[in-house]
Amino acid sequence: MNPRSAFQNRAAVLVTAVFCCLLWGSAYPAIKIGYGWLEMAADDTASQMLFAGIRFFGSGVILLTLAAILGKPLWHFSARQWGQLALLGLLQTTLQYVFFYIGLAHTTGVKAAIMVSTGTFFSVLLSHFIYRNDKLSTGRSLGCLIGFTGVVLINLGERALDLDFTLLGEGFITIAALVLAVALIYGKRLSQTVDPMVMTAQQLTMGGLVLILIGVGGQGAVTGVTVASGALLLYLMMLSAAAFALWSFLLKHNPVGQVVPFQFLIPIFGAGLSALFLGETILEWKNLAALVLVCGGIWLVTRPATRF
Repeated sequence: MNPRSAFQNRAAVLVTAVFCCLLWGSAYPAIKIGYGWLEMAADDTASQMLFAGIRFFGSGVILLTLAAILGKPLWHFSARQWGQLALLGLLQTTLQYVFFYIGLAHTTGVKAAIMVSTGTFFSVLLSHFIYRNDKLSTGRSLGCLIGFTGVVLINLGERALDLDFTLLGEGFITIAALVLAVALIYGKRLSQTVDPMVMTAQQLTMGGLVLILIGVGGQGAVTGVTVASGALLLYLMMLSAAAFALWSFLLKHNPVGQVVPFQFLIPIFGAGLSALFLGETILEWKNLAALVLVCGGIWLVTRPATRF
């Protein structure tokens, strides 16, 4: 590859990775706005689950359609693989977003965007105990320490040693991040035998369907549907489908070390867009400091290993 082509490839990776992170970051204010437009109270859990289920089921259908157009096998799996896909859907979509959607209803978009990034650090810590060739290095350990310091900082109250932390808010966001870390490790193993795009599409569809059933079973309802709220829901479906598809394409055609470090942009976009569209505070010193610490920690744990 000549220098010009190499530059163009790196530029394409940069633009695509940043775009994916922008899409994922935009979900925080979009969901909060959706709660308001669809007239969902913070304690209306059943309606929140129905809202989430419709979104992810729709995202899964979009991805399945795209995979079919690309000629990927959609249904030819063994009984064992179908069971694995169902388990992944229950973990990565159903269980994770039960905690995430409830948590987001009880905290700000800025805090949620920063705290959900703990999933990266949980993944690093879990991988240390699961994979022999993925042990904690000094840099990764330092990154986890710095990142969790940022999470503690953003939850400090106005007085020293006070914590601005609730189980239903920040607690559920943290649990969602932990569930995601477990699901990603499980999904990594499953992707060795199932196409990543098809795997993502199937787990989104199945996990979203379970969320719909939970919402309907709890007598949840999506009311106040207008052209604006309908367009917002469609946007949420599209952003998940597009971001997952593009990210899978990047990981397939580029070294992981060139792609994953861009994840530090997700809390930046999430916090920044929440401040912009929801009028939340990001310029407070502890929010800015926490954002810098978490992003720095993500960069440290995801950067390629270097030898001295």
